[in-house]
Amino acid sequence: MRDVYNESELRAVFGAYDANLKTIETLCDVKIRVSDGGLVVSGANAALARLLLDKLTDAAARGENVDPSAVRRYFDMLSCDPESVENIVATPICTNAYGKNIFAKTRNQKAFADAVKNNLLTFAIGPAGTGKTYLAVAMAAAAVKRGEVSRIVLTRPAIEAGEKLGFLPGDLQMKVDPYLRPLYDALGEMLGADYGKLIERGTVEVAPLAYMRGRTLTRAFMILDEAQNTTPEQMKMFLTRFGEGSRAVVTGDDTQIDLKGAPSGLADAERVLNGVESIAFVRLTGKDVVRHDLVQRIVAAYDSNAPQRRAYGSFDGQAE
Repeated sequence: MRDVYNESELRAVFGAYDANLKTIETLCDVKIRVSDGGLVVSGANAALARLLLDKLTDAAARGENVDPSAVRRYFDMLSCDPESVENIVATPICTNAYGKNIFAKTRNQKAFADAVKNNLLTFAIGPAGTGKTYLAVAMAAAAVKRGEVSRIVLTRPAIEAGEKLGFLPGDLQMKVDPYLRPLYDALGEMLGADYGKLIERGTVEVAPLAYMRGRTLTRAFMILDEAQNTTPEQMKMFLTRFGEGSRAVVTGDDTQIDLKGAPSGLADAERVLNGVESIAFVRLTGKDVVRHDLVQRIVAAYDSNAPQRRAYGSFDGQAE
């Protein structure tokens, strides 16, 4: 473990107004002070705090944003398995359009990435903010760059999230764009601002789920997003689009089902396909949330209140 850190490293690790430092002190029950460019760490868990500081310094050097939520993620990993951090960051998932390496940030994200590499069909199920869509698009972009597939096909069901948007003007693309915006955002980061040209050439196809029927997709990396809002029939239709040299990722959050009175195709697929060869299911949890720290607390609060909310007849994801 290191004893001396340069000024830029300290600034990155300590965070704005020393927010990260305070989080480290609270989590590890230690006191940290700066002395002649070095750090003096005192307390029963000083060794763990120093290891945490080292890993956060490495994360900042890789270009990762180090904030209190990142501090908590690394603390959880080091507390459970000190070796897990090295395994997670050993190999980048891909390089984005701006030359930045993209790494998994949690053990479950790494398990997701490994499952995609080792299986033809991977389901990633977990709450908002766990990086499901982002990582799926990242791995699809990497597969195209390596020549493993010739195109990316992105789709999601056009289901409104609890509110009616009404009539949407324009052609088909304009009508479905609001539903597909999260996929466009991830595409822009992975493939650059010119990803529209890839769509024009057919290297990237973004379409509503209804337009998948009757097709056979060869050498394609298929991504079905928001799969909790498919019916079992729609899910089966998508999963049977496989052609030679294709692979697929299905992402969804089974706590945010917007279907009205119909069963979710995601839950049905997990029941029917669990244990089938070349199909993997990966569960992500609130601890894998990599958005703002507040999102992790919101997910935890909703999870802890789920039984009570069901008792009041609100959501298990279905209409009352």
